[in-house]
Amino acid sequence: MSSIRNEVKLFSGRNSMFVAEKIAQSFGKPLGDLTVSQFSDGEIQPSINESVRGCDVFLIQSTFPSADNLLELLLMVDAAKRASAHYVTAVIPYFGMARQDRKDKPRVSIGSKVAADLLKAVGVSRVMTMDLHAPQIQGFFEVPVDHLDSSVIFIPYIRNLNETNLILASPDMGSSNRTRTFARALNLDMVICDKERKRANEIASMTLIGDVAGKDVILIDDIIDTGNTLAKSAQMLKDKGALSVRAMCTHPVLSGKAYETIENSVIDELVVCDTIPLKGQSSKIKVLSVADLFANAIKNVTEFGSISSLFNTATK
Repeated sequence: MSSIRNEVKLFSGRNSMFVAEKIAQSFGKPLGDLTVSQFSDGEIQPSINESVRGCDVFLIQSTFPSADNLLELLLMVDAAKRASAHYVTAVIPYFGMARQDRKDKPRVSIGSKVAADLLKAVGVSRVMTMDLHAPQIQGFFEVPVDHLDSSVIFIPYIRNLNETNLILASPDMGSSNRTRTFARALNLDMVICDKERKRANEIASMTLIGDVAGKDVILIDDIIDTGNTLAKSAQMLKDKGALSVRAMCTHPVLSGKAYETIENSVIDELVVCDTIPLKGQSSKIKVLSVADLFANAIKNVTEFGSISSLFNTATK
């Protein structure tokens, strides 16, 4: 068997350039030359401006709204395949439509399955992403999925706080497994904020399972959208006797009045990752980068190394 490896090339879509440049720098290779032309009516056409024949190509693009980000990624994959790339990996720090992962009422689409089918249809060889809203979404893909875990970023941050009075909290039942993983790794107790929704983004009621009196609380979640759930959870925790409340959320969707909601809440600090660019500013928001984690994952893929080894150490 030949020991010669295919050349690795990294490219980025327009709206993920902010994180792709950091990933490329950490990987030790500059981003490749890719441009996206736009017609006067808004139609887009990506163009790879260098040879990728026989190369292992990594296309970096989060698929947050608008839908053009997903379409741009699909067209980038198609361009690479038509240019005879050997292997095309879609690197998607934030996989949009992940909250549409099941048929929870009649006559609705399952958006995450549609997105997975589209990526397969254009010929993607592999998908690399982080903190899917539901881990079982990996089963929607018919290609290998490298599912990275933000614990390798957040757990060291929590340890470096050097606080001895910490307790973790899940803002809802859906995040309880994620929070439990953190609690076991850090040898901390956890509580759950059990919420009932009237409809999407609107909470009807919330109750606390557990005791936080006299504790510094850290809320753990994968996505922060409007910020209403975290703000209400934080207020309830304070009302129940918490000394302070932090929140750690991987993907800062932060739509609508989210920045105002967080700024006016009792949350002392919101720590997020740079999977999505921030649209506003808040003195309470701190951003941690996923660049090193994705760069190491890309390196391990190209060298046939383990992906799980990248984040197993964080949970020990």
